[in-house]
Amino acid sequence: MATSSPKHNQMEGLKGGLHLFKGYERLLRRARSEDLSEVSGIGCLYQSGVDRLGRPVVIFIGKWFPISDIDLDKALLYLIKLLDPIVRGDYVIAYFHTLASSGNHPPFSWLKEVYTVLPYKYKKNLKAFYIVHPTFWTKMMTWWFTTFMAPAIKAKVHSLPGVEYLYSVMARDQLDVPAFVTEYDMTINGLHYFQPDTNNT
Repeated sequence: MATSSPKHNQMEGLKGGLHLFKGYERLLRRARSEDLSEVSGIGCLYQSGVDRLGRPVVIFIGKWFPISDIDLDKALLYLIKLLDPIVRGDYVIAYFHTLASSGNHPPFSWLKEVYTVLPYKYKKNLKAFYIVHPTFWTKMMTWWFTTFMAPAIKAKVHSLPGVEYLYSVMARDQLDVPAFVTEYDMTINGLHYFQPDTNNT
């Protein structure tokens, strides 16, 4: 039985990387030219200030991501359009699972496609991924995804039971989230339940 040489495997790897790069470049061109207002108008993905180290903070509101009513292809294009200029440097993501339901859970196949098509700079420059108000579903998906699909980012993922825990890494005035998020947070956690230590950030 014939075996592949290290050089052959390296060439195949380079071809695969080039193919993914060209695929991303095509998506980026589409993202810059197509009308993505149906996704941007939902308001589920946006940049909200910077953290205490000056890194852009990208916000994702799970409750506002209606799987059955959104074109996932356009959702990917909008994600690329928003993030491409941001991920050239360090950045962080805060995902709010607040009051999200099964109708807001993206299919695993789509998450896999997104992770595969995004180039290395997205993973390398992502310094933290915060999941606020996690549930059993988010914990299971996070474990599965970071164990089998994206082990490189496993140490960057942090589940936070409340919004105020984010204030240890970013100032209050840098965090812009919908009112229902803070209202729910007060309902389950009360007021001033966490005093951030900002001396070590």
